[in-house]
Amino acid sequence: MEIKVLRNIMKRNEDLAAVNRELFDRYGILAVNLMSSPGAGKTTILERAILKLKDELKIGVIEGDLMTTRDAERIHRHGVPVVQINTEGGCHLDANMVNRAMQELEIENLDLIIIENVGNLVCPSAFDLGEDLRVVVISVPEGDDKPLKYPLMFREAKACIFNKIDLLPYSNFNVDNFTEDVLSLNPNIEIFQMSASSGEGIDEWCLWLKGEWERKRQRRR
Repeated sequence: MEIKVLRNIMKRNEDLAAVNRELFDRYGILAVNLMSSPGAGKTTILERAILKLKDELKIGVIEGDLMTTRDAERIHRHGVPVVQINTEGGCHLDANMVNRAMQELEIENLDLIIIENVGNLVCPSAFDLGEDLRVVVISVPEGDDKPLKYPLMFREAKACIFNKIDLLPYSNFNVDNFTEDVLSLNPNIEIFQMSASSGEGIDEWCLWLKGEWERKRQRRR
């Protein structure tokens, strides 16, 4: 019975993800699923990207969290449309939650939607949201062993942001080991070294995002 229920849940999520994907494709929207453990710096990275890109791309944000609207309030101050999803204990967003949030964003007017998933390195990687690409964020304080501990997250990601590099002098984080482990799981992944607090590395990531959006637009022609 449990196996059947799980299959039904995953099948329904896959069906709704396909609906979301069709909507993103119809309007030429690049949809990005931003994932990490709590405290890795997703929201700060997102704020930096908005400041860098909002004059070039029309950006919308879907914020996922267990409780509160604090992250959405931070994003709202930057003048972009944002919808907060509170899972009230759920460890990930699913395709249905994202679909309902999209209905509040007027997606026909957007170029880029960034979905900030619930802070978790396990569950979010198992649920397709209909996104074009996944980006995983890892920060120096978490340690360099996370790729091999949470391999699915890295196998499924198109890019990895290695955040809080300003803390490297105060840690025993081994950058070479981390990079080797990430590439062993996903040889084609893009890795960006970043300090969201200082802004270092944001330009490179934003340039990559813009390039991904342009490639999607080209495929539609």
